[in-house]
Amino acid sequence: MPLPRLDDHGVDYWTRQIRVGALIATLITLLGALQVVFVWVPERRWWAIPVTAAAVAQAVLAALPWRRWVQHSRVRSGLILWWVLELPTLAFLAYFDPNGVVYYLPCAMLIVILATALYPATAVAGLGVLAVAGFLALLPGHPGTSSVLVAGLLSVLGCVMLITVIIAHNRRRLDDRRRVAERRSEALLQNSPEVVLAIGRNDKVRYATPSMRTVLGHTPESVTGSLLITLAHPDDRPQLRGWMATLRSSAPGTVAEIETRLRRADGSWAVLDAIGTNCLHDPDLGAIVLSVRDIGPRKALEEQLSRQAFRDPLTGLSNRALFRDRLEHATARRDADVTVLLVDLDDFKSVNDNLGHSAGDELLTALAARLRDNVRPGDTLARLGGDEFAVLIEDLDGRDPGALAERLLHELRKPISVAGHEIRRTASIGVAAGGESGEELLRNADLAMYAAKRQGRNAYALFDPEMYASLVNEAQLRAEMETALTEQQFVVHYQPVVDLPTQRLTGVEALVRWQHPERGLLAPQHFIDTAEESGLIVPLGRWVLCESLRQLAHWQRPGFKVNVNLSARQFQDPALVTDVRDALAESGVDPACLTLEITESMLLQDIDAATDTLHALRRLGVRLAIDDFGTGYSSLNYLKRLPVDIIKIDRAFVTQVATDDGDKALVDAVVGLSQALRMQTVAEGIETDDQWTALRRLGCDFGQGFLFGRPVDPASIELLLDEPLPAA
Repeated sequence: MPLPRLDDHGVDYWTRQIRVGALIATLITLLGALQVVFVWVPERRWWAIPVTAAAVAQAVLAALPWRRWVQHSRVRSGLILWWVLELPTLAFLAYFDPNGVVYYLPCAMLIVILATALYPATAVAGLGVLAVAGFLALLPGHPGTSSVLVAGLLSVLGCVMLITVIIAHNRRRLDDRRRVAERRSEALLQNSPEVVLAIGRNDKVRYATPSMRTVLGHTPESVTGSLLITLAHPDDRPQLRGWMATLRSSAPGTVAEIETRLRRADGSWAVLDAIGTNCLHDPDLGAIVLSVRDIGPRKALEEQLSRQAFRDPLTGLSNRALFRDRLEHATARRDADVTVLLVDLDDFKSVNDNLGHSAGDELLTALAARLRDNVRPGDTLARLGGDEFAVLIEDLDGRDPGALAERLLHELRKPISVAGHEIRRTASIGVAAGGESGEELLRNADLAMYAAKRQGRNAYALFDPEMYASLVNEAQLRAEMETALTEQQFVVHYQPVVDLPTQRLTGVEALVRWQHPERGLLAPQHFIDTAEESGLIVPLGRWVLCESLRQLAHWQRPGFKVNVNLSARQFQDPALVTDVRDALAESGVDPACLTLEITESMLLQDIDAATDTLHALRRLGVRLAIDDFGTGYSSLNYLKRLPVDIIKIDRAFVTQVATDDGDKALVDAVVGLSQALRMQTVAEGIETDDQWTALRRLGCDFGQGFLFGRPVDPASIELLLDEPLPAA
C-alpha cells in the first residue's frame, strides 16, 4: 500500500520518529561495541572498531535534514531498508557473542516497535518475520541454549509481533479518518458562501478562504499579506480601523459585528456584513477571524421596501396594505359576491434553512408568477408576507372557487428548478365568501387555510361556521392546561440515554406527560402545540426543569445526567437563565449533570440573541445540546461560535443508517464534525441491533431509543439503575 502524502503535521511526526530511532540505534550499537570489547575473545575484539563507526554513522543520520527529505514518498518508502538492514547486522553480531541469543531478542523487538510508529501493518509484519528468522538462524551457533528458553522467547516475540501489527493497523485507520475529516472541513470551507479571513496583529490578511474569489473576485493569494484596510471604502476606513482596534483589545473569544464596504476585483464596492472573533490568544490561530457575507442584495431590498408602499418588492404583487384596502372597499360596496383565497406554502422554511434565503426568494418569485398566470386580470393577487399569498375575487361570474383552488394547487406542486435543485412545493388554501367586513372575511379564510393544513396539507378547505368549534376547543384546552398546572396533573417520564459501546445507562431525557383526569395519560402531541401558542409552555417548561432536577437529586447517582428540552418560547424568555440558576440551587444538583436541548430552528431566529443566551447558560456550568441536528440549516460558522457540547443526530438519519449508504455517510460526517469541534454525539430513535452496531462503528458516543428503553416513570428508571451492567 503506497504511503499517503504528508501534511505539515505528518512531516514533523516522521522527522521526529526518524531522529528518535536513529538515536536509539546509536545507543544499541554503542552497547554492542562495549560488548565486543569486554566479552568477545581477543582475536575478534577488532570488530569494536566498525561497530563504533556504525554507531557514529547512525548518530550523524539523526542530524540530517529529514524534514525536507521525508516529504518525498520514495524516501519514506526506502527508509524501511534501514530497519531491514539492522536485523541481519544485529544477528551477525549476536552470532559471535556468547549471550547473543538473549541479547538479540530485545534489540530485535525494539526495532520492530520503532517501525510500528511509521509503517503500515504489512511492513511491520515483514520485519517481525525477519526478526524471527534471525533468531532461529542464531540457534545452531549456540547449541547449549535451553529449549524451554527458546520456546518462551519465541512466544514473547510472537506476542510483540501481533501487538505491533494491530497498533500499526489502528494507527493507519485513525490517520485515514483524520485526513477524511480534514478534507471534509476543507471542502465545506471552499463551498461556503461566506469568506473567512484570518487577520494578524499587524492588520494584515494571513489567510483567506477560496470563496474570496466568488464573493469579491479576488484570489486568496492576491489579498494574503496585504492590509485589510486597503480594500475598504475610504469613507468606511476610520470606522473599520476603530472596530478592529476595539476587537483586538477585547477579551479572548469576544465576538463583534460590523457592516462595511470592500472593493471587488472589478473596482465596484460590495456591502458586507462582517462578524469578527478575537482569537489572538489561540496559539494555533493568533489572529482575528472574520466571517464576511455579501449583504448587498439585502440592502438593496431594504431600500426598495422603503420606496414602495403598496407593492411587494420581491414578486411585484400587491402587498398586504393594498390588499386590505381593496378588500375593505369590495365588502363595503356589497354589489357583488366577494371571495378570498388564502394560499400558504407548506414547509417553505426548509428551503431557506437548507438552500439559503436567495433560493427561497427565487422560489417565491417563480410561484408568484404561476399564481399570476392563473387568476383574472381584474382579481387582486397579493403577497401578504413570507410565504403567504391571497387572491381577492370581487365577482366569481359563475365560477366555482373550489375548482380555482384545485387548479392553483395543481400549478404550485409542479417542480421548479432553484439554485441547481429541483424543488416541489405544495400549498394549503383556505376559501371564504361573504362576510360582514373585510377583516371577518380574511379571518374566515385564515381559519379554512389552517383546516386544510390539519387535513394533511396540499389541499384546500371551504370555510364552515363549525370551524369556530375548533377555536372553542382550543380555548377549552388552554383552560384545562392552566388548571393542570395549578393542580399538578403533569408528570415527567424519562427515556434512557446509554453509552453506545457498553450500553451503560449514563442519563435520561425528561419528557412531559399529562395525567388528564378524564382522558388518561396524554402524550405531548396532544397539548404541546397549544401550550406553545398560548405561552403556557413557559411555566410548564419551568416546572419540568425543576421536577427533573428534583428527581435527579433523589436518585443520588454521581455523574448521572438528565436532558431537558427547551421550547422556542422558553428560549426567548428573558427569565430563562434565572429560572435555570434557581432550579439548580434549589435541587443542589451539579450543573454539569444538566443538559439543555435546543433545536437548530430556535437558534436561527436571532443568532446574536441566541448566542448571548447560550453563553449565559454555559456560564452556569450546564451542558448544551443541539437537538434534531441535520434537519435545519447547520451553518458551520454558527456551530463554531456557539458553546455547544452535544449534537443529537435526528432519528430520520438513524432509521436506515445500517442499510442506506447515504444516511451512513451523513451520520459519519456529523460524527467527524463533532469530533473535530470536540463535541459529543447522541443518536436518537435507535430501535434495532443493526442500527446500534452501525452507530458504534461510526464512532457515535451515546444513543437513545426503544432498543434501550421507552419513556417510563421515575420508579422504573430507579430499577434500571440498580441492574447490573449489560454485556457489550
